[in-house]
Amino acid sequence: MTDRPILLIEDNPMDVDLTLRAFKRRRVTNSILVARDGEEALAWLPRWEAGEPWPAVILLDLKLPKVDGLEVLRRIKQHPTLCVIPIVVLTTSEESADVQSAYLLGVNSYIVKPVEFDKFMEVSEKLDLYWTVVNKRSY
Repeated sequence: MTDRPILLIEDNPMDVDLTLRAFKRRRVTNSILVARDGEEALAWLPRWEAGEPWPAVILLDLKLPKVDGLEVLRRIKQHPTLCVIPIVVLTTSEESADVQSAYLLGVNSYIVKPVEFDKFMEVSEKLDLYWTVVNKRSY
């Protein structure tokens, strides 16, 4: 089986760049797809329904333009087949309401983005190892 992509849903260009650099430095072999707003993220659903490979994991920011991250999470987790895709919220929001809402909607993990590059590298390494190597997928 070929490696499944990682979908990064992030609107901040600096955070996209930081994430891509961290994964490159970590030598992540999965391709990285980027959606820069919630509407672009939701446009992947029909493509996956049509047979494109589902991502190994979705990294989802909550504060997105057009369609917010919680709505993206809700739409994917309510989908009859795509709901099994693991979704990790990776956001700057530490608001308890956001954390609670995300878990009520079915998020698999909630991580507050570290500001320092070295700490972000640690988080990206753990994300990569767990979600693309250790975690056993059902699809």
